[in-house]
Amino acid sequence: MDNEAEQGGNGGARSVLIVDDDDAIREAMHEFIDRFGFVVHSAVTAEEALEKLSATAVDVVITDIILPGKDGLELTDEISHHYDCAVIVMTGYSGNYSYEDAIHKGANDFVFKPVRFEELLLRLRRVLRERDLARERDRIVKELETLAITDGLTQLYNSRHFYCQLEVEAGRCVRYNQALALLLMDIDHFKNFNDAYGHLEGDKALVRLGQVIKSCLRQIDSAYRYGGEEFTVLLPETRTEEASIVAYRIRDAVKSQAFYPQPGGPVVNLTISIGVAEYLPPEDIASFVQRADKAMYASKQNGRDRVSILAA
Repeated sequence: MDNEAEQGGNGGARSVLIVDDDDAIREAMHEFIDRFGFVVHSAVTAEEALEKLSATAVDVVITDIILPGKDGLELTDEISHHYDCAVIVMTGYSGNYSYEDAIHKGANDFVFKPVRFEELLLRLRRVLRERDLARERDRIVKELETLAITDGLTQLYNSRHFYCQLEVEAGRCVRYNQALALLLMDIDHFKNFNDAYGHLEGDKALVRLGQVIKSCLRQIDSAYRYGGEEFTVLLPETRTEEASIVAYRIRDAVKSQAFYPQPGGPVVNLTISIGVAEYLPPEDIASFVQRADKAMYASKQNGRDRVSILAA
């Protein structure tokens, strides 16, 4: 049995739904397709087909255009908007319906009756291959999009995405009169840690501290690796006082982390200096970030391991 295209990506059999009110055609088609390893379902009307689609995962619907009640093109249109499956449309009335009509409604292919079953099988397999290729392309695009905005080491967002998101959040702040706060933070004496224990241990520390920072945030907040040992956090709908609470939470969580960069060696703790700033429209984005940076620098100047706030 040739079932090259009949296996899904997870190894399960592909599922086909045949929709035709002609019992002889529907049953003959069911029997033929079933021979090639497909799981085959049947329906007489579009309404029955939609009920089955709501209850069962289907890869491809093969439907006649002329059906009692809702016709095959209406069914195709509804499937294209609400269900994740491909559609092959059949018609015996070539003068009344065109390939363009079917494709416009969302069909993946269009065949004329009487249908040669061998041809239908070839078209079915082609539609499935195209569907698999489209899904794989979408998966790759999503992965590339994720890579483009993600820091490869810490898996936090990167600085490029930080500035994009900052523009979005600042715009939302202005439109809806909402608050927005920014934390800019730097690990204290991190160069000394790298010099003493090596960059591999330094990278491990950055990964863990990135996780710690993220664990201190709400779902609507976002953390970024700004560069080197610097991190940023965007806090939507947050005033300075609330942002400082988050900053102290992060500072204490970082300080509590125990690192053992040398087997059998002493425990090492790291600290972090944090600057807090609240967005003050209509200031530009660069000025906003600069205020947070100055606040962080003040934390460094005043002894490190602390939180500083810089107003306008």
